[in-house]
Formats: sequence, structure tokens, C-alpha cells
Amino acid sequence: MFIPVLSLFLITQSCQQQFVAKDSKYLSMVGDIEHDPTLDDPDFTLCNKKNTKQYHNLNEDMQYEGEKYALDKVFATLYKPIEKAKDSGMVRIRFLVNCKGQTGRFRMISSGHDYKEKQFDKTITDQLLTITKGLNGWKILSDKRGPKDYYQYLIFKIEDGQIKEILP
Repeated sequence: MFIPVLSLFLITQSCQQQFVAKDSKYLSMVGDIEHDPTLDDPDFTLCNKKNTKQYHNLNEDMQYEGEKYALDKVFATLYKPIEKAKDSGMVRIRFLVNCKGQTGRFRMISSGHDYKEKQFDKTITDQLLTITKGLNGWKILSDKRGPKDYYQYLIFKIEDGQIKEILP
């Protein structure tokens, strides 16, 4: 009797939603990305804030014309590896795509291979962000309620200043 009760308690505790304080620096890393006038393009607007889908709710492949192959090709062409940089780890850029295929509200976080937050050489992160912001080809999505906005993210695995892999 004790083991099943303990198991049930552990399961319910591990499934509880974690609270993120409103002033947390991680607030833009999970959930919705609210407009920040100090960071975001004032001309970028969502079409229907109530019909914005998180990337895990799309149940579809990458929403980029030409899919992953085309995306990899863009970065292989435009990204210039930083020879002197010995930075390794992961850089994630998360953003929104509106119902017109336009992007905005870019947020970036980076970590070492130990998953601890890490600052990369600015020439690396600036390039990744500039190229990501310049990507044209995000698909326009709609459902029975009409056009929809959606979240997208890219994770760059970096080794010694070079892109080794782009996820998802």
C-alpha cells in the first residue's frame, strides 16, 4: 500500500506546472513572447493572438519552404565561421511567424554543452541572429478558424565557432 501511494505522490508532483515569475529573465524562453518595444520591430504584428500555435502544437514538419535542406543551405552560404573563436555549445533563437509569413519577436539564449547558460563571442551570435531575421520562406498556415500565427525556433550546435548542426 505504501509503494503505490508514494508512486502516485511522486507522479503528481513531477507533473505539476512550474511557475515562472513575471520578472524572470527566462519568461521569454517559455510560453508566449510578449511584445517588448525595446527589442521588437514595431511594424511586426500578429494576425490573431488567440490563434497563435506553439511549435509543438503544429504536428507538422518544419514550416520553411524547402524544409531543413533549404535552411541548412542558407546558413552554410551566409555564416562565416569565426576562426579565432573557441566557443562551443548551443544557441537557440525563438521567434514568431505571423499569418503573412513575416517574422518577429526574436529571443536568444545560449549554453555550453553542460546546459549552463553561456555567452558566446558576439560575432557568432550577431551572425546567427542576422541570418535568422533575414530568412524568407516561412510558410503561411491556416486552420478552420482562419490564418494563424505560430512559434518557431532554431538551435545551432556550435563547435569552435563553426555551425555543426541546426535543429529542429
